[in-house]
Amino acid sequence: MIRLRNVRLGLDEPESLLAQKAEQALKCPVKDVRMARRAVDARRKADVHFVCTLDVTVRDEAAALARCRDASPAPVQDYAPPVPSALPDERPLVAGFGPAGMFAALALAMAGLRPVVLERGQDAASRTAAVERLRREGVLDPESSIQFGEGGAGAFSDGKLSTGVKDRRIPWVLEQLVQAGAPVDITYDAKPHIGTDLLPGVCANIRRRIIELGGEVRFSSKLTGLETAGGHLTAALTADGGRIACSRLILAVGHSARDTFEMLCKLIPMEPKPFAMGMRVEHLQADTDRAQYGPFAGHPALPPADYALACELPNGRRCYTFCMCPGGEVVPAASEPGMVCTNGASPYRRNYVNSNAALLAALDPSDFPYPGVLGGVAWQRELERRAYEAAGGGYRAPVQTVGSFLHGGPSHFGRVRPSYQPGVAAVDLHNILPAVITDTVAGALPLFERKLRGFAAPDAVLTAPETRSSSPVRMLRTDTLQSPALAGLYPCGEGAGWAGGIMSAAVDGLRCAEALIAGLGP
Repeated sequence: MIRLRNVRLGLDEPESLLAQKAEQALKCPVKDVRMARRAVDARRKADVHFVCTLDVTVRDEAAALARCRDASPAPVQDYAPPVPSALPDERPLVAGFGPAGMFAALALAMAGLRPVVLERGQDAASRTAAVERLRREGVLDPESSIQFGEGGAGAFSDGKLSTGVKDRRIPWVLEQLVQAGAPVDITYDAKPHIGTDLLPGVCANIRRRIIELGGEVRFSSKLTGLETAGGHLTAALTADGGRIACSRLILAVGHSARDTFEMLCKLIPMEPKPFAMGMRVEHLQADTDRAQYGPFAGHPALPPADYALACELPNGRRCYTFCMCPGGEVVPAASEPGMVCTNGASPYRRNYVNSNAALLAALDPSDFPYPGVLGGVAWQRELERRAYEAAGGGYRAPVQTVGSFLHGGPSHFGRVRPSYQPGVAAVDLHNILPAVITDTVAGALPLFERKLRGFAAPDAVLTAPETRSSSPVRMLRTDTLQSPALAGLYPCGEGAGWAGGIMSAAVDGLRCAEALIAGLGP
């Protein structure tokens, strides 16, 4: 099979023309054409189009490759989870059922190891109801929220699958998601996403497959302690008083398991790591489309436009956008009583009025006002408490227009209306967030305006705080992916500081599962 790159497809051209375009490029008949990648090229606003990469079958590959400089042999997708030569009597444990824990458990189940998953939150359906209660009534369930439960934090944050990680496991992960009900376009879109409305069902289907393969998933089962002997893991303790004997545990608890971090820092080596905090910024999606697509904005073939912006200020501070949600909303992401934090979400169709993104200042442990391994966690909590109090409680969020944030004075809400529920309060964000964040964002906004017209529009809305961009800690691990202080414990995924997003977390989950299987011996 041949991989053919740089195939142009006009916005008004049907995909059925791709076979003809492949024949023109390769100068020979083609037997089969499949989309391998599709991206929007909007660099020239007068000429917005798609650029496609195709996997093509031809009779004489060598001759076709010689004729076309945009053609090369198609990569072979040959990943499969390893299978041990012998199965141990003891079942491995997985703590956490976000993308890292989910794919670790799937790989272990496919290997015949019948894993037991401990998830502190609830199943997808129950979790959805808990999240909706927070949005509609301002009532928080700390154990079943946007942070905790089946699917992890990403299940309620658009389900973006874009990643900078290059790994042979990624096509396999995408295929498992499609088999579980995700749209097939995630296998070829340059910026794939599943959508907050579809992800809970996809996660539930992966769980059912794990169970069919002999695994077990226990919801409302929080890991609260570990028993050890001679530097080896011997048992896991749960909040209901349970004790599970185990010598192998993949720890994939997510970036918001602060109580788990507190328990673990007494047992294993951990360190503070850089992360970022800031706020969400909202614009009208129609304005984002016009800024990115020019006169082609609104064309039915085009997806809602997104963006990714970054800059470094003269003082060396970095600011960037993250988790951009086209056609979405800002959502409550608190996981502890009396604290407020935000996230973004979009349905699969991305058809809501506003777009939003995290607008973040990069922070280093030297910036943390609190000492120790959990200094970043303490700082997150401080800002979330201040936001809760400033907005008047009830899990309302503080908001401010960009015009007010940059130039002072009251916030005058115009065309852009805050989407956050259960409600907002107009507040001066400079009184809530530290200067290292507000000064960085204020310096970046004019620079981002030069890159994306309308980004710093006076009526754009800032909703604070965005504190959970990534884990503020890293759990150290060896070349075997185990904790150097506790054999059998595999710190994994975003919560352990080894991933940043759904795909990289899923990949890390697979890597930890592979390491566990390799440790079983021949």
